[in-house]
Amino acid sequence: MFDREMVVKEFDQEMAVTRRTLSHVPADRMDWRPHEKSMTLGELATHLAILPSWVVPVLTDKELDLDGTDEPSASRESPGPKGLLERFDENVEEARRRLTKAKTGNLEEPWTLRSGDHVFFTLPRWMVLRRSVLNHVIHHRAQLGVYLRLLDLEVPGSYGPTADDSQPIRPQAPRS
Repeated sequence: MFDREMVVKEFDQEMAVTRRTLSHVPADRMDWRPHEKSMTLGELATHLAILPSWVVPVLTDKELDLDGTDEPSASRESPGPKGLLERFDENVEEARRRLTKAKTGNLEEPWTLRSGDHVFFTLPRWMVLRRSVLNHVIHHRAQLGVYLRLLDLEVPGSYGPTADDSQPIRPQAPRS
């Protein structure tokens, strides 16, 4: 069952952490990729900045057909770090506005992601928000953290401190 207040709280928390991670993307490394099959840093960061915009079609449309289209609000060209944060902030603001007004009955309705005749899934809207927005953001934010680490850049904490923003934890000797 969908609990709007809980989802909005979680959305706010995850978006704040994601914004902090995006703020560490360096302008001079946007074309870097860790492997030939991987997205560039700029592509990954742009995708992450766009993902919150998926809330809108999930809440307003019955389906999204990717056949001949790109993801919502997509432009594969990276706007650079400042533009990434601006795009992310706009998408988060609109998504949050829509989430706070979402009706429980509407969120129980089915929503479909397809590409032409190929249906990827049909799920209740609340589950699409969880999987294709929140979990998707968390997944790509973790990827971005790995990219930052491979570039020997600071990695901000998500659910606790990282080696970059705290003193290492030293094991305590057992007390006798």
